[in-house]
Amino acid sequence: MSSNVISPEFLLTAFIVVLAPGTGVIYTLGTGLARGGRAALAAAFGCTLGIVPHLLAATLGLAALLHASAVIFQAVKFAGVAFLLYLAWQTLKEGGSFDADGTGAKAPLRAGPIAVKGALINILNPKLSIFFLAFLPQFLSANPATATAEMLLLGAVFMAMTFAIFVLYGLFAAAARDRVLRSPRALRWMRRAFAAAFAGLGLKLATERL
Repeated sequence: MSSNVISPEFLLTAFIVVLAPGTGVIYTLGTGLARGGRAALAAAFGCTLGIVPHLLAATLGLAALLHASAVIFQAVKFAGVAFLLYLAWQTLKEGGSFDADGTGAKAPLRAGPIAVKGALINILNPKLSIFFLAFLPQFLSANPATATAEMLLLGAVFMAMTFAIFVLYGLFAAAARDRVLRSPRALRWMRRAFAAAFAGLGLKLATERL
Protein backbone atom coordinates (compact mmCIF):
# COMPACT_ATOMS: atom_id res chain seq x y z
CA MET A 1 0.00 0.00 0.00
CA SER A 2 1.37 3.40 -0.94
CA SER A 3 1.69 6.09 1.71
CA ASN A 4 0.87 8.66 -0.97
CA VAL A 5 -2.73 8.68 0.22
CA ILE A 6 -1.51 10.78 3.17
CA SER A 7 -1.31 13.85 0.98
CA PRO A 8 -0.93 17.51 1.99
CA GLU A 9 -4.47 18.07 0.74
CA PHE A 10 -5.82 15.35 3.06
CA LEU A 11 -3.85 16.65 6.06
CA LEU A 12 -5.00 20.23 5.50
CA THR A 13 -8.64 19.28 5.01
CA ALA A 14 -8.63 16.97 8.03
CA PHE A 15 -6.96 19.68 10.13
CA ILE A 16 -9.68 22.20 9.26
CA VAL A 17 -12.46 19.67 9.97
CA VAL A 18 -10.99 18.68 13.36
CA LEU A 19 -10.18 22.26 14.36
CA ALA A 20 -13.74 23.49 13.78
CA PRO A 21 -15.65 23.73 17.09
CA GLY A 22 -18.15 20.91 17.51
CA THR A 23 -19.67 18.82 20.26
CA GLY A 24 -16.44 17.01 21.07
CA VAL A 25 -14.47 20.25 21.27
CA ILE A 26 -17.07 21.81 23.57
CA TYR A 27 -17.09 18.74 25.81
CA THR A 28 -13.28 18.68 26.03
CA LEU A 29 -13.10 22.42 26.76
CA GLY A 30 -15.79 22.15 29.41
CA THR A 31 -14.11 19.17 31.04
CA GLY A 32 -10.74 20.93 31.06
CA LEU A 33 -12.28 23.96 32.71
CA ALA A 34 -14.16 21.89 35.26
CA ARG A 35 -11.64 19.21 36.16
CA GLY A 36 -8.21 20.19 34.81
CA GLY A 37 -5.67 18.72 32.41
CA ARG A 38 -5.94 15.01 33.26
CA ALA A 39 -9.71 15.09 32.81
CA ALA A 40 -9.29 16.93 29.51
CA LEU A 41 -6.98 14.14 28.29
CA ALA A 42 -9.66 11.58 29.19
CA ALA A 43 -12.29 13.61 27.34
CA ALA A 44 -10.07 13.93 24.26
CA PHE A 45 -9.35 10.19 24.32
CA GLY A 46 -13.04 9.34 24.63
CA CYS A 47 -14.06 11.63 21.78
CA THR A 48 -11.34 10.11 19.59
CA LEU A 49 -12.38 6.56 20.52
CA GLY A 50 -15.93 7.41 19.50
CA ILE A 51 -14.71 7.82 15.91
CA VAL A 52 -13.78 4.12 15.61
CA PRO A 53 -17.30 2.71 14.99
CA HIS A 54 -17.93 5.30 12.28
CA LEU A 55 -14.60 4.60 10.60
CA LEU A 56 -15.31 0.87 10.60
CA ALA A 57 -18.83 1.47 9.32
CA ALA A 58 -17.51 3.57 6.44
CA THR A 59 -14.80 1.01 5.65
CA LEU A 60 -17.17 -1.97 5.73
CA GLY A 61 -19.93 -0.18 3.85
CA LEU A 62 -22.32 -0.06 6.80
CA ALA A 63 -22.54 3.70 6.47
CA ALA A 64 -24.31 3.18 3.15
CA LEU A 65 -26.94 1.14 5.00
CA LEU A 66 -27.29 3.90 7.57
CA HIS A 67 -27.69 6.43 4.77
CA ALA A 68 -30.28 4.27 3.04
CA SER A 69 -32.34 3.46 6.12
CA ALA A 70 -34.24 6.44 7.46
CA VAL A 71 -35.42 4.42 10.48
CA ILE A 72 -31.89 3.50 11.63
CA PHE A 73 -30.64 7.02 10.98
CA GLN A 74 -33.46 8.60 12.96
CA ALA A 75 -33.03 6.15 15.86
CA VAL A 76 -29.32 6.87 16.23
CA LYS A 77 -29.86 10.59 15.68
CA PHE A 78 -32.47 11.01 18.39
CA ALA A 79 -30.42 8.92 20.81
CA GLY A 80 -27.67 11.47 20.18
CA VAL A 81 -30.07 14.37 20.67
CA ALA A 82 -31.27 12.93 23.98
CA PHE A 83 -27.68 12.47 25.17
CA LEU A 84 -26.72 16.05 24.31
CA LEU A 85 -29.77 17.40 26.13
CA TYR A 86 -28.82 15.21 29.09
CA LEU A 87 -25.34 16.78 29.10
CA ALA A 88 -26.93 20.24 28.97
CA TRP A 89 -29.12 19.41 31.97
CA GLN A 90 -26.15 17.97 33.91
CA THR A 91 -24.13 21.10 33.24
CA LEU A 92 -26.89 23.37 34.54
CA LYS A 93 -27.97 21.36 37.56
CA GLU A 94 -24.79 21.95 39.60
CA GLY A 95 -25.49 24.92 41.86
CA GLY A 96 -22.06 25.39 43.44
CA SER A 97 -19.53 24.79 40.71
CA PHE A 98 -19.25 24.65 36.97
CA ASP A 99 -19.20 20.99 36.02
CA ALA A 100 -19.26 19.81 32.42
CA ASP A 101 -19.20 16.12 33.23
CA GLY A 102 -21.66 16.07 36.11
CA THR A 103 -19.35 14.60 38.79
CA GLY A 104 -18.41 17.70 40.74
CA ALA A 105 -15.30 19.86 40.27
CA LYS A 106 -13.91 18.77 43.66
CA ALA A 107 -14.77 15.08 43.36
CA PRO A 108 -11.99 12.50 42.83
CA LEU A 109 -11.02 12.27 39.19
CA ARG A 110 -12.56 9.26 37.42
CA ALA A 111 -11.23 9.20 33.89
CA GLY A 112 -13.42 6.29 32.76
CA PRO A 113 -16.83 8.00 32.94
CA ILE A 114 -15.39 11.14 31.37
CA ALA A 115 -13.99 9.13 28.43
CA VAL A 116 -17.22 7.13 28.04
CA LYS A 117 -19.30 10.31 27.74
CA GLY A 118 -16.85 11.67 25.17
CA ALA A 119 -17.09 8.44 23.18
CA LEU A 120 -20.90 8.45 23.28
CA ILE A 121 -21.00 12.01 21.97
CA ASN A 122 -19.43 10.81 18.71
CA ILE A 123 -20.89 7.29 18.59
CA LEU A 124 -24.44 8.69 18.74
CA ASN A 125 -23.87 11.08 15.84
CA PRO A 126 -24.91 9.18 12.67
CA LYS A 127 -23.58 11.96 10.46
CA LEU A 128 -20.01 10.89 11.26
CA SER A 129 -20.36 7.56 9.43
CA ILE A 130 -21.77 9.33 6.38
CA PHE A 131 -19.02 11.98 6.64
CA PHE A 132 -16.27 9.34 6.56
CA LEU A 133 -17.99 7.52 3.70
CA ALA A 134 -18.02 10.75 1.66
CA PHE A 135 -14.70 12.21 2.85
CA LEU A 136 -12.10 9.44 2.93
CA PRO A 137 -12.64 7.87 -0.54
CA GLN A 138 -11.65 11.18 -2.16
CA PHE A 139 -8.05 10.54 -1.10
CA LEU A 140 -7.76 6.85 -2.02
CA SER A 141 -5.49 5.58 -4.77
CA ALA A 142 -7.01 3.90 -7.81
CA ASN A 143 -6.07 0.41 -6.57
CA PRO A 144 -9.17 -1.52 -5.36
CA ALA A 145 -6.95 -4.13 -3.68
CA THR A 146 -5.62 -1.61 -1.17
CA ALA A 147 -8.77 0.48 -0.70
CA THR A 148 -9.71 -1.00 2.70
CA ALA A 149 -6.19 -0.64 4.09
CA GLU A 150 -6.00 2.92 2.81
CA MET A 151 -9.34 3.82 4.39
CA LEU A 152 -8.11 2.50 7.73
CA LEU A 153 -4.81 4.38 7.39
CA LEU A 154 -6.56 7.65 6.57
CA GLY A 155 -8.94 7.09 9.46
CA ALA A 156 -6.07 6.40 11.85
CA VAL A 157 -4.34 9.62 10.82
CA PHE A 158 -7.63 11.52 11.24
CA MET A 159 -8.04 10.06 14.73
CA ALA A 160 -4.47 10.92 15.72
CA MET A 161 -5.02 14.48 14.56
CA THR A 162 -8.32 14.63 16.45
CA PHE A 163 -6.69 13.48 19.68
CA ALA A 164 -3.76 15.92 19.37
CA ILE A 165 -5.96 18.95 18.64
CA PHE A 166 -8.50 18.05 21.32
CA VAL A 167 -5.70 17.66 23.87
CA LEU A 168 -4.48 21.16 23.00
CA TYR A 169 -8.01 22.52 23.41
CA GLY A 170 -8.37 20.75 26.75
CA LEU A 171 -5.00 21.84 28.11
CA PHE A 172 -5.74 25.42 27.10
CA ALA A 173 -9.01 25.25 29.04
CA ALA A 174 -7.24 23.66 32.01
CA ALA A 175 -4.68 26.47 32.02
CA ALA A 176 -7.52 29.02 32.28
CA ARG A 177 -9.32 26.96 34.93
CA ASP A 178 -8.05 28.67 38.07
CA ARG A 179 -8.89 32.14 36.80
CA VAL A 180 -12.41 31.13 35.77
CA LEU A 181 -13.19 29.14 38.92
CA ARG A 182 -12.18 32.03 41.17
CA SER A 183 -15.06 34.14 39.86
CA PRO A 184 -18.57 32.97 40.83
CA ARG A 185 -20.06 35.23 38.18
CA ALA A 186 -17.80 33.82 35.46
CA LEU A 187 -18.64 30.35 36.74
CA ARG A 188 -22.37 30.90 36.33
CA TRP A 189 -21.99 32.29 32.83
CA MET A 190 -19.64 29.50 31.75
CA ARG A 191 -22.07 26.88 33.05
CA ARG A 192 -24.94 28.50 31.19
CA ALA A 193 -22.87 28.92 28.02
CA PHE A 194 -21.81 25.27 27.91
CA ALA A 195 -25.32 24.07 28.71
CA ALA A 196 -26.70 26.25 25.92
CA ALA A 197 -24.03 24.93 23.54
CA PHE A 198 -24.93 21.29 24.26
CA ALA A 199 -28.65 22.04 23.91
CA GLY A 200 -28.07 23.98 20.69
CA LEU A 201 -25.99 21.19 19.17
CA GLY A 202 -28.68 18.71 20.20
CA LEU A 203 -31.35 20.75 18.43
CA LYS A 204 -29.09 21.11 15.41
CA LEU A 205 -28.61 17.34 15.29
CA ALA A 206 -32.39 16.91 15.56
CA THR A 207 -32.87 18.87 12.33
CA GLU A 208 -30.27 16.86 10.38
CA ARG A 209 -31.65 14.91 7.45
CA LEU A 210 -30.32 12.20 5.18
